[in-house]
Amino acid sequence: MSAAPHYIPSPTPDLARIERALVSVSDKEGLIELGKVLARHGIEILSTGGSAKALRDAGIAVVEVSDHTGFPEIMDGRVKTLQPSIHGGILARRTDAAHCKAMTDHKIAGIDLVVSNLYPFEATVARGADFPTCVENIDIGGPALIRASAKNHDFVTIVVDPADYTRVIAELEANQGATTLALRRALAAKAYARTAAYDAAIAAWFARQQGETFPERLTLAAERVQVLRYGENPHQQAAFYSDGSRRPGIATARMVQGKELSYNNIGDTEAAYECVAEFKEPAVVVVKHANPCGVAIGADQYAAYLKAYACDPVSIYGGIVALNTTLEVRTAEDLAKRFLEVIIAPDATPEALAVLARRKAVRVLLAGSLPDPASAGMTLKSVAGGYLLQSRDNGHVPGSALKVVTKRAPTPKEIDDLLFAFTVCKHVKSNAIVYAKDGATVGIGAGQMNRRDSSRIAAIRAAESGELAGLEKSPAIGSVVASDAFFPFADGLLAAAEAGATAIIQPGGSLRDQEVIDAADEKGLAMVFTGMRHFRH
Repeated sequence: MSAAPHYIPSPTPDLARIERALVSVSDKEGLIELGKVLARHGIEILSTGGSAKALRDAGIAVVEVSDHTGFPEIMDGRVKTLQPSIHGGILARRTDAAHCKAMTDHKIAGIDLVVSNLYPFEATVARGADFPTCVENIDIGGPALIRASAKNHDFVTIVVDPADYTRVIAELEANQGATTLALRRALAAKAYARTAAYDAAIAAWFARQQGETFPERLTLAAERVQVLRYGENPHQQAAFYSDGSRRPGIATARMVQGKELSYNNIGDTEAAYECVAEFKEPAVVVVKHANPCGVAIGADQYAAYLKAYACDPVSIYGGIVALNTTLEVRTAEDLAKRFLEVIIAPDATPEALAVLARRKAVRVLLAGSLPDPASAGMTLKSVAGGYLLQSRDNGHVPGSALKVVTKRAPTPKEIDDLLFAFTVCKHVKSNAIVYAKDGATVGIGAGQMNRRDSSRIAAIRAAESGELAGLEKSPAIGSVVASDAFFPFADGLLAAAEAGATAIIQPGGSLRDQEVIDAADEKGLAMVFTGMRHFRH
């Protein structure tokens, strides 16, 4: 066992000298550099397993924990640091006479620095390991060491992240082998956050294994990506966190140019990228204030972009543009003429990036891949005193599921546009109405308190964009219309018919469905029911 000096009470220090360190890490990044600094300051290093081997191979003297405790590692290493001589050395308050006497009587040597990161449970789950392997990667001794050290941070420095080694090294060098109370408190806070996140990940995984979509106790853990300049408005504070799911999009994208993303940029960009991922054909989505204002598919990217732009050439100003294919130079040249906040795509050609570099303020994000719109997932919303948790809206309506309810059935071309419009509707705030023609939106009405107004606003948008394009008539004439929920009255449908629409897609299910069907028949419209609603509040 290591020699245990005679301990006497001393004042709580600002500078706590490190005489002995316990190092037990899964992630060996930066370990050797830290170990060399500890050795240079004459700090005894206790260690176990792979950590001890890595240090010893680098020529750094190490005392095995089993030699320090006088008790061997047992049960395949499950029990090695769960010992009174370890936890007594960590938890003892050096200012407490009874604690100091207990250390002396039981020959417990103080431990002043604990360097511990945990078994890679989250990574093990992420790579799809089986149940026994995941369980075996649940760390027990590590969290116990970390929590004990953090509790006794008046005297003990706890380090759980290799990124913090430089901070500790700087203080050791500046203070002759001691750390400040300010650093110890900061690292203690980080330590508790790490064990909380670790336990949350384990709890969430166990709930999934039991088939619990909504466990009795919801545990959340997220890692801060960025402190934002402000929130929705300048007087609000905000930060962006990653949940670790690695869903392609705003959390995983690489920013290749532009100003720092804002709170609103992040929300709008996520809305645009989730929408554009819905389509297999080359697609472009323009979003303003979390609502699509232009969506189109085309034979190629540039054709899709021109159609998306044409839907609302006014609202694209200061908007977000998302693409589902590699950004090409021809599209980039047109985008560079616009004032845009964000452009996001899976990738971009070097030529396209060179063109956009002329607009240094625009943020250009490359996400690498597209999110799967059919994949399962959860969304969370805060309310006063709690949260609302629900599964992601990954619903999809195939053509085979459409139910024709009018005398006239839609033509094959109308069906294609109806399905396109209903897909877009899924990403528009309720009450949502989408006019579409030839694989492009021509008018969108969003967020209104009644469906009739949404229908009228969408028609107005279509007429105005037609005028701007120099068309003889509104592009809403001959279009189809999608509604995210049923028409409670015939007025919304009649507004669409007045605008020139020829076919309607809606969920159905209203008490007045027959009234709406009769109105459609009277106007000669084709109408199909989906049986699926896409409210988005």
